This record gives sequence, structure tokens and C-alpha cells, in this order.
Amino acid sequence: MSASTLIAILTAGLTNGAVYALATIGLSLVWGSLGMLNMAHGALLTLGGYAAYTVVTTYGLPAPVGFVGGIAAGALAGAILYGAVVKHLLKQPSETFETNVLIATVGIGIALENTILLVYGGQPFRQPTSMDGLLRIGVTSVPVQDIVIILVSLLMMGVVGWILARTRMGRAIRATAQNREAAQLMGVPIRRVYLQVLMLAGALAGICGVLVSSITQLSPSLGGDPMLKAFIMCVIAGLGNLPGAVASAFGLALIEAFVQFGAGARWGFPVLLLIVILVLIWRPTGLFGRAAIRRL
Repeated sequence: MSASTLIAILTAGLTNGAVYALATIGLSLVWGSLGMLNMAHGALLTLGGYAAYTVVTTYGLPAPVGFVGGIAAGALAGAILYGAVVKHLLKQPSETFETNVLIATVGIGIALENTILLVYGGQPFRQPTSMDGLLRIGVTSVPVQDIVIILVSLLMMGVVGWILARTRMGRAIRATAQNREAAQLMGVPIRRVYLQVLMLAGALAGICGVLVSSITQLSPSLGGDPMLKAFIMCVIAGLGNLPGAVASAFGLALIEAFVQFGAGARWGFPVLLLIVILVLIWRPTGLFGRAAIRRL
């Protein structure tokens, strides 16, 4: 394998890993804090991509404003999701909450994707926030857009890490994730934490949609593949484990890139599924997860 080929494979793996990591963090954050699997996460990702497209093409604003528009659309959709669905489902018994919210978010995701289809049509669009050009690295050239995706993803992950570690909101989120009942008894506003988590996860989905569509194309089904890959990586890492989710995203994306180069593009996803099966057989709680002990 030549050096240029190796750099191309690593670049593709790191680019996909950065996108997967953003999608996985949002999914894992909601599960760890709220105990819910947000099946509308992929639709929020699609919404963010179309929001950036609209800001740039319809209103003629610069690409950075399009990024902000994607983030804002995702955060707003997360807030609406909480106010319209999650807030009311939380009033139901905790035993039925996970199932009900799973079914509800599946329906919301389908409805949102079909709404986008009706508004924009089924034809694919080019994301105007993407950047052209190549950057020379050693003996090969790397697309500038790939470098932008990696840097933006690392920046967003750093922002999320800072929020969770250094802010009052982050401490409330971590307390809620560790023990919801104890946090509520200590005065943590649980419902506000739920709203903040869904808005944060929606913002991550929005920016992820902008990044994904910048290297593919905008379509109503844009969020389907990243959502599925994010779920796989959450399972491998252990649901709710953010550092493990990031490590799994980059590791599996690199494995996928090498498998696609060596065996063909069609073998990338089957290999990921095989890894999921093997990990669940070996460690049912995930590579970084811990078994929960419940006293009856």
C-alpha cells in the first residue's frame, strides 16, 4: 500500500469518524440523561442540513451563517420535541416511558422527513456551505472540506465537553444522568435539564447534518445512514457513555474505511454489524459500559 493510498484511507476514516462522533454524542447524551432513545435524531440531522441550505440559497447569507442556521434549527426542533411530546410522556409511569417515547419519536421522525419531502421535493441538492479545493499533504492531496469537517467536529466535541465539565448546566445534566431521583431531591430542575439536553442534542444533530450533506448531497433521507451508524456505535460503546461513543465512532469509521478499500464498499456495513454481534456476545453492556445493579 502506497503512502498516498494510506493517507486517503485515513482521511476518509477520520472524516466519517468525526461525523459519526457528532451524531453518536447527541444520541448517547439523550439516552444517558433522559433514558430515552430518540428515533427522530436522524430527522433532526436532515432538518439542520436543509436549514443551512435555505439560509444560504434563499436569503443569500454567508456559509458560516448557514452553519449557525443549522445549529439553531436543530436546537429549536429539540425544544419543540420536548414541549410537544416528551414533557407529556414524562407524566406517565416510568415503566412505560421508554417504550412510548420510542414509538412517538419514530412517528415524529417519519412525519418530519415527509414534511421536508413535500417542501423541497425528492431531488438532491448540493450543500452550498461546502468548500472546494485540495490541501497538499506529503505525496497526496486531501479535500479541504474533509479538513473542515474534522476541525468543526473536534471543536463541537470540545464545546460539549466544556459545557458538561465546567458549567452549571453541565453539572445538572451529569447529576441527572447519575441518579435522577437523587438529583431532583437535591433541587436540580429535572424538566429544565430534559429541555436543555434535547436542545443540545438537536444542535449537534443540526451541525452534523450540515457536515454530512457537504460531502454527500441533501435529500430527505439524509439522516438515515448516520442515525443507524450512531446507534451501532452507541451500542458498542455502551449506551450513555460519551467518551466511549467518541472512541467507538473514530475506531469503527477507520475499520470501515480499510474494509471498504480492501474488500469493496458493500462490505463496510456488514463488518460493522459483525463487530456489534461479537461485542454484545463478549460484553453485553458495551466496551465501555457497566452493568447496572438494581435492588428489588
